[in-house]
Amino acid sequence: MTRIAFLGLGHMGLPMAVNLVEAGHEVHGFDLVPAAVDAARTAGIPVAASGADAVADADVVITMFPAGKHVIAAYQDELLAAARPGTLFIESSTIAVDEARSAHQLAVDAGHRNIDAPVSGGVVGAEAGTLAFMVGGAEDDFAAALPLLEVMGKRIVHCGGPGLGQAAKVCNNMILGISQIAVAEAFVLAERLGLEHQAMYDVVSQASGQCWALTTNCPVPGPVPASPANRDYQPGFAGALMAKDLGLALQAIEQTSTDARMGRLAQELYAAFADGEERGATSPASSPTSAPAPSDKPVYLALVHGFCGVSRARAPNRRVVGVAR
Repeated sequence: MTRIAFLGLGHMGLPMAVNLVEAGHEVHGFDLVPAAVDAARTAGIPVAASGADAVADADVVITMFPAGKHVIAAYQDELLAAARPGTLFIESSTIAVDEARSAHQLAVDAGHRNIDAPVSGGVVGAEAGTLAFMVGGAEDDFAAALPLLEVMGKRIVHCGGPGLGQAAKVCNNMILGISQIAVAEAFVLAERLGLEHQAMYDVVSQASGQCWALTTNCPVPGPVPASPANRDYQPGFAGALMAKDLGLALQAIEQTSTDARMGRLAQELYAAFADGEERGATSPASSPTSAPAPSDKPVYLALVHGFCGVSRARAPNRRVVGVAR
């Protein structure tokens, strides 16, 4: 049994912490949001009075925060000083590569160990314990963290030294952002051409257009029972967070002078949508960056926080006699 402090008990962090408890580990949590604290206690996770209290007796500290500035501030303000020497810090937030390396250096300078281990797989993966972990850090620290990562994830890849887990994640999320837009646009086009949602899914899910954005995060009700579309589009990953992740991709694109036109466009579209979320709007049309018609709004933002610009009616059952290649 490992004593774990888990800080950040939101949509992703809480089910990850629950899986650790169910695997027999001792977990103490902390979160600044009262609703998250209540949810953690309901799930049977003891919640400390502060981050410092949570980490004081921990062997491992896992952080899942909204942004890199929160990670750096928490490390500097209380966590590193409160932890016992040699504590292993697993940083699972999605943050910039340079922020991950700064956090790593802060931890090492304070006498601790650190890896960056961002995740992919969404809330569904967090609940099922099937997340993918992209890990950056020393080989021995990766080996020490691996048994815990295997409880929360199905695929764990050691990507290299400090910060390279975040490098893999920013590239992965750029692919996700672009492909989710493409899937949403394709379903809107298919619907307007008269193609049923199920027929569209049955073809593309077995053809060259197959991707996670379709087969797991399908933007229409019916084809994928576990997708948010079949839960009345309840958000598991807010538009602002996806916009943030693509902002990290844009930052990396600019720092490396990479020609990535689709990455830039995806960031622009998600940023416009997130701006609309903050103001209570449902369309990026009010943004000066682009002006799609209101009815087309989620053509650009599939399953970020709202519906996807396609009919919610379920298509009738169909008999599938073959697959496309």
